[in-house]
Amino acid sequence: MEGAGRSPRATLIGGTAVLLWATLALFTTLTGAVPPFQLVAMTFAVAFLLALGTWLARGESPLRHLRWPAPVWGLGVGGLFGYHLFYFMALRNAPPVEAGLIAYLWPLLIVVTSALLPGERLRWWHLAGALAGLAGTVLLVTDGGRVAFKAEYWLGYLMAGLCAVTWTAYSVLSRRFAQVPTDAVGGFCGATALLALVCHLGFETTVWPRGGEWLAVLALGLGPVGASFFAWDVGVKRGNIQALGAFAYAAPLLSTILLILFGQGALTAAVAAACALIVGGAVLASWDMLRRKG
Repeated sequence: MEGAGRSPRATLIGGTAVLLWATLALFTTLTGAVPPFQLVAMTFAVAFLLALGTWLARGESPLRHLRWPAPVWGLGVGGLFGYHLFYFMALRNAPPVEAGLIAYLWPLLIVVTSALLPGERLRWWHLAGALAGLAGTVLLVTDGGRVAFKAEYWLGYLMAGLCAVTWTAYSVLSRRFAQVPTDAVGGFCGATALLALVCHLGFETTVWPRGGEWLAVLALGLGPVGASFFAWDVGVKRGNIQALGAFAYAAPLLSTILLILFGQGALTAAVAAACALIVGGAVLASWDMLRRKG
């Protein structure tokens, strides 16, 4: 029996979220010295205003898109804000390479745990594709070098693990709330912006963008921190979630390629090998969808 959410169109829409996330590193480097939580607050505020403008343009009351049961709000805000909270805490308490690798276990976890959803089956090619993507990401992040996990950074590693689990839970459990329209993500973005503002005021010193940095903040809010979450919601609710999980490993690869194109990185043998592993893994994990098309 096929899963309830196996629409190829929805899978492609969800895949655009990964493409947008690939621009995250580039745009973030262009925002200057804006502190992390301030940047989250500003970009998610842009995403909320984008949703608000869409609702008003359609002649709809914003309250219509904010009246959801507590579990819906808990999952949405917990996923968006919780992921960023744990991610920044991980980076503050552990080296970025090791913390980033642990945090980016979420695509593999999505592939594995999606088997618990009604009508879904985990096949060997789903798992093999996700593992290939993970191997490619390790090569990419370490540039073919070694990863050194040290006991003194246990808190950072724990935060990174919670980061991965949080986004996995948000993505997989969203299928349980498939009846909730994607417009609800706009409210989650607004709540995330408010919570990030509280964290910023409590832990950071405000640094405003200057000149073109404002455009980078706007681009983040419209794309990798805006439209991407709406697209991901469509994908995980109605698309092939195993294929999306494996394809998510393309984000760090495409991000690295963009940085190379803009002169902020170098093309190495590790990048080329990572490309082969990640692309091959994504194709393998999507085998059932591709087979039906053929």
